[in-house]
Amino acid sequence: MEWRISPFPIGYENALALMEERSMAIAAGTAPELVWLLEHPPLYTSGASAKADGLIDPRFPVFATRRGGQFTYHGPGQRVVYLMLDLKRRQPDVRAYVASLEELIIRTLAAFNVRGERREDRVGVWVARPDKGEGYEDKIAAIGVRLKRWVSMHGIAINVEPELSHFSGIVPCGIEDPRYGVTSLVDLGHLATMEDVDIALRQAFEISFGLTTTLVETVG
Repeated sequence: MEWRISPFPIGYENALALMEERSMAIAAGTAPELVWLLEHPPLYTSGASAKADGLIDPRFPVFATRRGGQFTYHGPGQRVVYLMLDLKRRQPDVRAYVASLEELIIRTLAAFNVRGERREDRVGVWVARPDKGEGYEDKIAAIGVRLKRWVSMHGIAINVEPELSHFSGIVPCGIEDPRYGVTSLVDLGHLATMEDVDIALRQAFEISFGLTTTLVETVG
């Protein structure tokens, strides 16, 4: 299984093309599974259940995708992790896979003493914000997946130090309740670098999914 880190921002269309190509090769048995860590330039993506009114201010390019979910933001300071895993030989269960991604995020955040939590009625990983008021919570990581021939595509996005105001151009994941916002590790007071997060991610990933045997660093 390859573990790949791209040190420079990757355009969304280029990333999507690579995911499509690689997932087909994995399904055909001609390429190993891939976990790809990257950042995108500022952009919005809409998932399969996105509604038109979820896009408030299209200040950045907008890309329609076939992943699950609604609108989300990607940009610098956010660790995007695209997972191309063969679930047919692992566990062909979508719910179990999403739960394993939630656990991956929760374990990663725990390395920074951040308590991430699941919510039955909301996708992603959340942190309680009693400093904002009773019942307030912020999303720190998003999840959106697509399966093609039981090979996963897309994945997770953890907010390390993105510009949080950029989320105001959309209704993130369709959640309009003012008690539920967006946060990041740095916003919570944890001065973590992207490299710190990558180390914690790999450790958490190998607990849940198995060892990564190859480290490939690309130049973009």
